[in-house]
Order: sequence, then C-alpha cells, then structure tokens
Amino acid sequence: MDYAMILEVFTKYGAIAIFVLVFLEYLNLPGFPAGIIMPLAGIMAAGGGISFISVMVITVAAGLLGSLMLYGLGRTGGQFFLEKYMKKFPKQRLRIERYLTWVKEKGGLGLIIAKLIPMIRTLVSIPAGVFRMRMDQYILCSTVGIFLWNLVFVGAGYICGDQVIGWLM
Repeated sequence: MDYAMILEVFTKYGAIAIFVLVFLEYLNLPGFPAGIIMPLAGIMAAGGGISFISVMVITVAAGLLGSLMLYGLGRTGGQFFLEKYMKKFPKQRLRIERYLTWVKEKGGLGLIIAKLIPMIRTLVSIPAGVFRMRMDQYILCSTVGIFLWNLVFVGAGYICGDQVIGWLM
C-alpha cells in the first residue's frame, strides 16, 4: 500500500479503516507498515476528519486486539510458530532469541520496551504467550508500549499534517 491509497481509504471509510489497517499492521502482516499507516492517521486528524484523541484510542485498541491475537497464538502453538519463522529467516534467529531471552528476564518492562523496537514490537506478543505471561500484566504493558509507539507516529503525522495536507493539495 502507498501513501495516497491509504489516505484515500482513511478518507472514504474513516475510523473503521484506521482500526482495520492498524489491526492488520499489529498482526505483522506484510504490506501494512506502521511508518505509513500511523502518520497518515495523524494527518487525517490534523485535517479535521477525526480528533487526535479518537485516532489514539482507535489505534491503541486495534493494536491491543492484534497483539492479543498473537499472544493467544503464542499460548496455543507459539513455540512451533517461532521455530518456523526463524527457519524462514535464519539470519534473524540470534537477534530474535536474544530479544526473547531479554523480554523473559525483564518481564513487563521488557515487553514495554520491546513494543518500541521495530519488527520485535509485533512479534514479542507470541513469546509472551509462550512464556504464559499473566494476562493482566500482558495487557497493561502492551497497552503502554502500543500507546507510546502510536503516539510518536500518529503525533508526527498530526504535527506535520497541515504541511503535508498543503503539499498534497
């Protein structure tokens, strides 16, 4: 997806489109990059199509739902999934294993920090499920990490929104 196409979808379908695209991005699906989706949601808010607070609530809710789905995957078959993923991307194995060990040792704080690291931020939900992190701790820490990540990217779009809208017109 490119900028113009996502902005068109956001404009046409509003909050629903933001929720669906952010949800898919948090599932770590190819073609849904946060670096495009989040700032465009902020740009939409800057243009007055939706409030900034609404965009934040929608993106955090969508991110948490996507993360919870991956957490559930981790609890029900995550070790198998991680092994398949690392076989497919063998160059990533050492890096991922290092992050996973670190997250396991650090617990909630590790999860919050991992939610701020590209690529790891979406996948970390699977090992949290594999490690059977307490659900209340998982939800709280994921929400904090998701909020911080989204605030940076949505906020950047919102702050630069007027300039970008003027440039697109």
